[in-house]
Amino acid sequence: MKVVNHLDQISTPFKNAVITIGNFDGVHIGHQALFHEVIEKADSINGTSIAMTFEPHPMRVLKQNNHPPLITVYEQKKELIERTGMDVLICVPFTRQFASLTAREFVENLLVEKIGMKAIVVGKDYSFGKNREGNLALLKSFAAELDFEVIIANWIKLTKNYPERISSTRIRELIMDGQMDEAQKMLGRHYQVRGIVVTGRDRGGKILGIPTANIHIHDELCPKTGIYAVTVECQGNQYNGVANIGYSPTFDDHEFTVEVHIFDFRENIYDKKIRVNFIQRIRDEQKFSNIPDLIDQINQDIATAREILAK
Repeated sequence: MKVVNHLDQISTPFKNAVITIGNFDGVHIGHQALFHEVIEKADSINGTSIAMTFEPHPMRVLKQNNHPPLITVYEQKKELIERTGMDVLICVPFTRQFASLTAREFVENLLVEKIGMKAIVVGKDYSFGKNREGNLALLKSFAAELDFEVIIANWIKLTKNYPERISSTRIRELIMDGQMDEAQKMLGRHYQVRGIVVTGRDRGGKILGIPTANIHIHDELCPKTGIYAVTVECQGNQYNGVANIGYSPTFDDHEFTVEVHIFDFRENIYDKKIRVNFIQRIRDEQKFSNIPDLIDQINQDIATAREILAK
C-alpha cells in the first residue's frame, strides 16, 4: 500500500481513483466492509482504491481538549488499512486551514482534480467541507456536474437480529466498560494498546515475586480499570499474560498504571515497544489488607487467565 502523508506529494492524479473518506478510528468491521466495497469498485474500472484519513483526528484540532481517546493510534490504523488490501492511504495533516475548505473546493479541487476521483463510497450520514456544509444531496449534484459516481454504503450490523449499528462511538463505550468480548465482535479483532516498557515502582518482582512490564499509554483509549487476560506481542513473538489497569489500591499511592505480567518470560524488555491485546476482563481492582493476600489473588488471576487463554 502506498502511503501519502501530505497532499503536496501527489504530483499527478491517480488512475480512476475510487475513494472513501473518514477518520476510521478502530478500523472496525464496518470500516473494513467500506474498504472492500472501494476495492471491488476500483477493480471493476481498472482503478486505484484509496482511503483518505486525517492526522491528528479533526476533533483534536477543532475541539482541542474536548475529544475522545483514540481506539487506534495512526501507526496501528495504517497497518490495519493496509491489511484490507487498499492500494493507497492518503493521510491529510488536519489543520484549521484545511477545515476551512468549502464543500466545492474539497470535492472539485482536491478530490476530482488533484486525486482523480471517479467514484466515492460513503456512509448515509457523510458530510464534508467547512462547517460540514456538504451533505449527500450536494455530493450527488457535484457528481452530475463533475462526472464521478457516488456509492452509498449500507450500515453494517453483526447479525440481522442485532439492533446496534457498528460504530467507533459504541466500541469506545464497550471498551471503557470492560466488555472486551463485545468490542472484539465489532472490531473483528481484540482491542490493543501499544507502549514502551518503562521502569515501574519496582514492586512486581522484588516485593510480589511477580515481575511486570509497565507501559505508558498516551492517546489511546484505556479499558476500564481491573484485571485482564491478555496476549502480548514483543519482538516478533506473542506471549500470554495478565494485565492490571488502575491504581494499585493495596499500596495507596494513587498512581495510574498499566502493568503486564508475561507468563514464563524472563527477558529484559525495558525501552522496547510491546502490544497488549485485551482478551477478557477477569475482575475489578481490589484493596487487600496485606501483601500475602494480594499475592494469593494475583496467583489466582494468573491461573484464571491461563484457563481463558487456553480456550
